[in-house]
Amino acid sequence: MVDSIFLLQLVLAVMVMSIIADTLSKHLKVPVLIFLLIEGILIGPEVLGVLDPSILGDGLTAIVSLCVSVIVFDGGLHIDIKSVRTIQKGVLKLVTLGLFITFISGFPLQMAALFGALVTATGPTVITPIVRSVRVNHKVSKLLEIEGVLNDAGSVILAALIFEWIVSQLSGVEVIGFFAYRIFIGLVMGIASGIILTRFFSIKAALPAQTVKFVTFTMVIATYVMSETFGNESGILAVAIFGIIVGTSNVPYKAVLKEFKADLVFIMLSLIFILLAAMLRFDDVARIGPMGVIVIMLLMFVVRPISVFISTIGTRFTTKEKLFISFIGPRGVVPASIATYFAIRLNWLGMDGGQELVGLIFLTVIITVVVTGTLSKHVAKRLGVIPMEILIVGGGEVGYILAERFEKRGQNVVVVDALEENCQKLMDADIRVVHGDAENIDVLKKAGIENAKYVVATTDKDNTNLMVCQIAKVKFGFTEDQIVARVNNIRNLHAFWDLNIRSMSPAMGTAMVLDNMVGRSNMFTMCGVAGDAETLEVRVTNPKIVGKAIKELSLPKNSLLVMVRRGEDSFIANGNMVLEHDDMVTVIGEGDAAKDVLEMLNK
Repeated sequence: MVDSIFLLQLVLAVMVMSIIADTLSKHLKVPVLIFLLIEGILIGPEVLGVLDPSILGDGLTAIVSLCVSVIVFDGGLHIDIKSVRTIQKGVLKLVTLGLFITFISGFPLQMAALFGALVTATGPTVITPIVRSVRVNHKVSKLLEIEGVLNDAGSVILAALIFEWIVSQLSGVEVIGFFAYRIFIGLVMGIASGIILTRFFSIKAALPAQTVKFVTFTMVIATYVMSETFGNESGILAVAIFGIIVGTSNVPYKAVLKEFKADLVFIMLSLIFILLAAMLRFDDVARIGPMGVIVIMLLMFVVRPISVFISTIGTRFTTKEKLFISFIGPRGVVPASIATYFAIRLNWLGMDGGQELVGLIFLTVIITVVVTGTLSKHVAKRLGVIPMEILIVGGGEVGYILAERFEKRGQNVVVVDALEENCQKLMDADIRVVHGDAENIDVLKKAGIENAKYVVATTDKDNTNLMVCQIAKVKFGFTEDQIVARVNNIRNLHAFWDLNIRSMSPAMGTAMVLDNMVGRSNMFTMCGVAGDAETLEVRVTNPKIVGKAIKELSLPKNSLLVMVRRGEDSFIANGNMVLEHDDMVTVIGEGDAAKDVLEMLNK
């Protein structure tokens, strides 16, 4: 029996180590998971001997199950299926075809099959912190987060299937039944829980935030327990589906839930990473030898890329985005915890291979998390998948259209607006939004102004726009080139100009456009092509393009090279002009044509 004081000491130690890891992470700009792993190994029996998680017995499984269920629910909560239509095709293939490719890449042996099943899980425990620290474009980050949430569930069910096949020799029909039954139970329990909670939250009477948090936490645990009761190894799928349903719904308490879960998830993430890292035995790793490291390298740099590139055929991800997705494949706590459980059962049954499996899984988790965590930002910068962060103040018609255009360009956009209806409209379009008063510095910080490269004030109130621009300059050090404002009343233009704020008046802009339309219709038509037209500025970096004349390029249909800027000089593009490295080319294109030119010139 574990002493209650020991459990309290364990919780206190984990909280202290979490604070230390979080501080080091923020100071050194390295994902917190790296430090949690190091701390767990240090306090484990192999180094300092302060903590031996094995003395917790079955309590360890219960702790890990509780933590994983909350973490997976939180991952699902951040997914709104309605707002990620553009990546659904890629997600579905990545969590089905990609999972299958990873699985069959193992050796045709029972333990290799079990290892292959376990390492199909990338997991939200590791994916989410890395993606949020790197701040890649919205489309890529959402794909990785959804893959992590769903892969955890798929991996657990697949691994359980392989394990039962090993220990009880399931027949072909039994294998299909085992797999289908657990998927069925997970889906039913997850959908039922999602419907019950969303309907409960839709009650007209306002619920206190404390009640919302308590009810949700209780439902998460109940969903996991009930699902595991009816079909073991189906609980993770159930809470994943539960989270996705709540995240996709329009319940009025999502902001409260996300804030609450963010704090809770960090504590639970710290607890399981430290506990599982403390379970590492150097002898288990040593028995694997260099061959184990080779297997992990093949998994990371051969199997994962093959899985990603095949799964994303026919999607709109660029080659560089696919390469980054291929690199981000860290394995999380679910494989480690499940492998430990399997090893214990194999030992009870007198079967060999359990300890080697645990050693290989732990080595896989450590290497993939360390490599991905330390190099992800560098790889993202090298591949150019970290876009500009643009903060738009005002989610009205102008702000909405502008945000849509920036999103189509692949930029990371956040909109701040005080009106609930504007926020809802933006969220429906999969545009990130913060509800609040933009003149409040805390609201601007929440929207990420400290990471933004540009601030664009587009509200219909000149006082608000002017105040936001002043806050950006004085409090956050934005330069004149990084701030743009809309001026609704022409008489207020000088107030903005006097403060060196780049600004424009819709009335004046409309007059200029109408002026161009009178007697200059052809010129205006060229500049305004179509509603879905894009005008992009592209830097020439593709060595296959450098040294070629524009007329030699196989440009996509409905695209046009308009201007070339070389150093301080600008030239009207013509067919005989030879492109040089670092030329800035202005491109106009309908639909995806401009983006296709961008990828051609900027590979």
